[in-house]
Amino acid sequence: MTRALDIFRALGDATRLRILQLVRRMELSVGELAQVLGQSQPRVSRHVKILCDAGLLARRKEGSWVFVALGQSDAVAPVAAALDGWAGEDHWAVADTARLQAVRADRAAAAATWFESHAGEWDAIRSLHVAEEQVEAAMAAVLGEEPLGMLVDIGTGTGRMLELFGERAASALGIDRSSEMLRLARAKLQGRGNTELRQADLYKLPLADGGADVAILHHVLHFAEDPAAAIAEAARALGDGGRLLIADFAPHDREELRERDAHVRLGFADEQVAAWCDAAGLMMARVETLGGSELTVKLWLARKAGPALKKVAAA
Repeated sequence: MTRALDIFRALGDATRLRILQLVRRMELSVGELAQVLGQSQPRVSRHVKILCDAGLLARRKEGSWVFVALGQSDAVAPVAAALDGWAGEDHWAVADTARLQAVRADRAAAAATWFESHAGEWDAIRSLHVAEEQVEAAMAAVLGEEPLGMLVDIGTGTGRMLELFGERAASALGIDRSSEMLRLARAKLQGRGNTELRQADLYKLPLADGGADVAILHHVLHFAEDPAAAIAEAARALGDGGRLLIADFAPHDREELRERDAHVRLGFADEQVAAWCDAAGLMMARVETLGGSELTVKLWLARKAGPALKKVAAA
């Protein structure tokens, strides 16, 4: 009864209801919530604290930014079901949706501008972050000798992952939003008969459900405005037993990467990635940590939880 009272008190404010509905769509920073709501950051922070205290939201500090995600599922799920059941015409919801789309567009535009202006330096920039040959060797070890089948490299950039693993695949597809990146990838991969490059969005992969056997997100997730949605879309494209390999950074405090290199997120914790994979129907199979530099690289390998894997997990 006490918890129920805390939840109802927390939701007894129109702004807090709006915040909860916005965060149900995607993780947002406090600054972005303030932008969507048209309120000051201190005021939004107070509302967020009340929702966090009730277990409906959770805060995660990344450098100077604080990101807000959904809280405990046993608190959020019944509230979400009630809100969906009561859904109707709401001018605030319509306005918030429009402003949220603008926030997402701003994020995407900033990243696209950076990619276009740095396309020629992309491989060199990656090598500055961490020893790329070490990452590539670890990725090869994690994928092992199992056939790759249909391989999709999401956010292929200059095509390095296709160059590295494409010959082991029956067919390979690299997708990227940047036409300049794809131009460089085509020059690098010319003559590869089993490889296709397409301009597309990582949230709308040009693949049928279950069309891929292996998907790679190599140093892509920290540029994504909605990492959970990117993982969910990759999972949709994988067939039962298909594998998703994510290479990205562990949490860090290199704040300058937001401005200099257009990073949206300053790394990811194991539990974050595991929760996103679980929500997308993926089972975490392996986690590797590659330290030795200012930025630690993590590898997460997850499998699509088809009927056979579910039986093994339940045994």
